[in-house]
Amino acid sequence: MQDAKLLLVDDDPDVLLAARLLLKRHVGAVDIEKNPEKLPFLLNNNRYDAIVLDMNFQRDVSSGREGFAWLDRILDIDPKARVVLFTAYGDVEMAVRAIKAGAVDFVLKPWQNDKFLDTIRGAVNGKKEETEEREDAQKTGRKKSATGGTSIIGSAMRPVLETVEQVAPTDANVLILGENGTGKDLVARAIHENSHRKDKPFVSVDVGALTESLFESELFGHVKGAFTDARDDRAGRFEEANGGTIFLDEIGNLTPSQQARLLTVLQQRQVTRVGSNKARSLDVRLICATNADLNERVAERGFRQDLLYRINTIELHLPPLRERPSDIGPLAEFFLKKYAKQYNRSVTGLSPALLADMKQYRWPGNVRELQHAVERAVILARPELASGTLLEPGNFVFRKDGNAASPVNETLQLEDMERQLIQQAMQKHRGSITDVARELGVSRQALYRRLEKFGL
Repeated sequence: MQDAKLLLVDDDPDVLLAARLLLKRHVGAVDIEKNPEKLPFLLNNNRYDAIVLDMNFQRDVSSGREGFAWLDRILDIDPKARVVLFTAYGDVEMAVRAIKAGAVDFVLKPWQNDKFLDTIRGAVNGKKEETEEREDAQKTGRKKSATGGTSIIGSAMRPVLETVEQVAPTDANVLILGENGTGKDLVARAIHENSHRKDKPFVSVDVGALTESLFESELFGHVKGAFTDARDDRAGRFEEANGGTIFLDEIGNLTPSQQARLLTVLQQRQVTRVGSNKARSLDVRLICATNADLNERVAERGFRQDLLYRINTIELHLPPLRERPSDIGPLAEFFLKKYAKQYNRSVTGLSPALLADMKQYRWPGNVRELQHAVERAVILARPELASGTLLEPGNFVFRKDGNAASPVNETLQLEDMERQLIQQAMQKHRGSITDVARELGVSRQALYRRLEKFGL
């Protein structure tokens, strides 16, 4: 862990001092902070391998409400953050709930040094493994076809892949349209990996999750002293992508002022960091994606027509999985082989009955939901099953009800009810994350995490 950088956040200075004294002998750098309000700045100006977060920041309060709120905020800013929770002995159940909400582990107070170090080591190693997997996928993907070595599978996707092969060698801006979970990010990466920019950076940004205050700094960068606590110069995501490709996901969620600022950069092909008057030239390939109907948004004056013309030189429409029933089998087999190997399970295929049920189900979460459903079924398959075992309908969490398949909901447990509400909202709004989040009263990033949690 000698190269790792950690952040410790706790309102007790004695806890911070003790933890820092222990950890600094084993990691490269340890930042400490008493005030959680400074988390957004710290996360936007540093890259941490793990964050240790206290669950309670007020005296005589043990509800953990603050911890959950700050965990949500951290994951909004960096969905890949590895968060470890500090908790007292009486809060173990609370910590388990937080792990389901996105934390990777928890440390009991008072801690045992060996266990504390093992927990931090696991969080740091998990971060490194994710990074290595992404780098390996990028390296191997460059040697493959337009699928990029991903799960872009099925006859219904052939026209899309043919267009990818035609468009990739050019520098034309591409707009990818499709419901949540249809694989827009995979198609964007496939375009990059089949272009002449494949050896340059591919930078992905969920612009819909950026607040007004962070938008310019995150995308265009800032200079030292540009705003409070801007201690160093920092390149934005456009500069990081220079020479390569920048992928702006959820572009339909930009506010009017954000649209105007982005349009200026695209027109001038220059970026000016916040607090500077020096323009820097850009050479980037732009790919955007959204699940919104931008032409409808333009008609409603919610999206600038001139910006739409800038980003949609080529449009790619990805069909939802319910319109690709013939692709469900090949996709499920692909995921089954992947996870059977990963989790050392003996399952080798899908039973005809299960495949029939899968084709009747509407898959509101599209390919992502199918992927997580297969992964969950493989994990829950008993390791001692004989080789050649097929997955059956009982291995999945949905069943046929009437004329259509739907999730099992035989209990009144909160998690079951939450899953059903999310699925109903996804069907009602045809997969629009923004509309679903608004109806459910949660942030888009919180909804993404629930979709991941429930495999939707």
